[in-house]
Amino acid sequence: MFIEPHAHKQRSGWIEVISGCMFSGKTEELIRRLKREQIARRQVMVFKKSYDNRYSEKEVISHNSSAIESINIDFIQEIYHWIEDCPVIGIDEAQFFDDEIVDVVQDLALKGRRVIITGLDMDYMGKPFGSVPQLMAVAEYVTKLHAICKHCGSLATHSYRLIPSKIKILLGEKDQYEARCRLCFDMGNILDFEPK
Repeated sequence: MFIEPHAHKQRSGWIEVISGCMFSGKTEELIRRLKREQIARRQVMVFKKSYDNRYSEKEVISHNSSAIESINIDFIQEIYHWIEDCPVIGIDEAQFFDDEIVDVVQDLALKGRRVIITGLDMDYMGKPFGSVPQLMAVAEYVTKLHAICKHCGSLATHSYRLIPSKIKILLGEKDQYEARCRLCFDMGNILDFEPK
């Protein structure tokens, strides 16, 4: 389990990235860390891409129904209009934002903010997804979570798309995606392998 650095003695801010495949608990972990900050009476602001309204328009909600209030933005630069002196900033689903997110979160960390980000590390084709790999490279703390393969029960690292679409960003749930291990993901993509 991730234990927060002692923020009061920290000289500057920092970046934390929580990555992994779909259904691995990334948003659940983001909410857990942010709620601990709220318990410590620190102000928290959470942002998500405006078109990501799968569960709610005004909250970030995990697959397990944990929730925290959020602000919808279209572009990552909009964060500056909201945060003022907020010391803790959460960003859900970083892969939906453009490459500018890397510069913005580094700037926020240099200004003393704790920035906690979630994002898929790979897309449905098993390729690095958006700016998440760059965010992982510049972060002080990286947590890579795993799901359980829906086909064989091994640790899952890939998000397998169940429907025939080549759109890079396709918002979906369990009816459109499932978590798979490397082998079951590869079998599904190469041999058109169907889950049990």
